[in-house]
Amino acid sequence: MRRALAGALLGVAILLGGCDKLGGGKSPFQGVDVTGTDIARGFQLHDPSGATRSLADFRGKVVVVTFGYTHCPDVCPMTLANLAAARKKLGEDGRDVQVLFVTVDPSRDSPALLKEYVPAFDPTFVGLTGSQDEVTAVTKEFRVYASSRPAKPGEEYTVDHSAQMFAFDKAGKLRLVFAPDMKSDAIASDLRILLNS
Repeated sequence: MRRALAGALLGVAILLGGCDKLGGGKSPFQGVDVTGTDIARGFQLHDPSGATRSLADFRGKVVVVTFGYTHCPDVCPMTLANLAAARKKLGEDGRDVQVLFVTVDPSRDSPALLKEYVPAFDPTFVGLTGSQDEVTAVTKEFRVYASSRPAKPGEEYTVDHSAQMFAFDKAGKLRLVFAPDMKSDAIASDLRILLNS
């Protein structure tokens, strides 16, 4: 049921983004164009140094926000690796792309752990955290599903979460949603369009 809900949320994003296609217009993007939607308007969380960060701090850059947790066994590291590869493909233009990783597991993902884990994929990537209430508020704003799954005896709990990525233009407006399995070439192509718009 949890995975179905996550899929349904991504489906809503696809429907929102597909409205322009009904009118016959062809989007230049490979991700889902959600320009004009009223979700993901912003957040206030903390970086590993304890500084409060918001989308406004990164105005002038294309920003990609992704959600996950450091104990994630598969999707989260794959997503961060794909984003790192996409940024590298942009060459010098990659300097104007900022990736933000929002933890959905703030009780385990300490600032020190985020500081070590997130930049391991790319030194410019920033991990963000907050209290459980602050993180929950952000996941609700972005319509991201996240729920802990109880652990079996002797094992650590896992967190089921939706894994789409959110791309904002240089003015801080949400423009695209990337599926978690989107390849780095496609991500780089869409980021380049945003960088040049």
